[in-house]
Amino acid sequence: MTLHVELVSPERILYAGEADMVVARTPDGELAFLTGHTPFLGALVEAPVRIKPAGGGEEVVAAVHGGFVEVSHDRVTILSDLAELADQIDLDRARATKEWAEARLREEHDAECEAALRRAHVRIELAGGLGTTTSRH
Repeated sequence: MTLHVELVSPERILYAGEADMVVARTPDGELAFLTGHTPFLGALVEAPVRIKPAGGGEEVVAAVHGGFVEVSHDRVTILSDLAELADQIDLDRARATKEWAEARLREEHDAECEAALRRAHVRIELAGGLGTTTSRH
C-alpha cells in the first residue's frame, strides 16, 4: 500500500505519484506521513519537502515556501504559493538573494527581507550550497 502524493504550486504540479513516505515541516516541527496516517491538515513553513517514491526510486526534494499539507485516506496534498524542485534551483541567484537580504537587514528590520532570507537558506541548502549532500529528482 502506498500514498498518492500531489505537490502543487500555482504555476504547476511539481510531483504527482505514488510514494512510501512524505516528510514536511510545520510550525510545530517535522512530520513524516506514511500509509494509514490519521487525517491531518496543517500549515507549512519554509523548508524542504521530501518524497520517497514507491518502489525505491530516487527521493524527490522540493523547496516549499509556506502553504498547507492535507492528509486523508492515504492521499497527501501539498499546496504551496511557491515551491521548486531541488534540481531546478539557481544556486547563484539564491546566494545573491541571501547577501542582499542580509545587507538590508543590517540596516533595518524588514519582514519581507526576513522571508526572502529564509527562502534563500532553503534554496541554498537544497542546491548543495551549504556543504550538504542532497539527493535530487
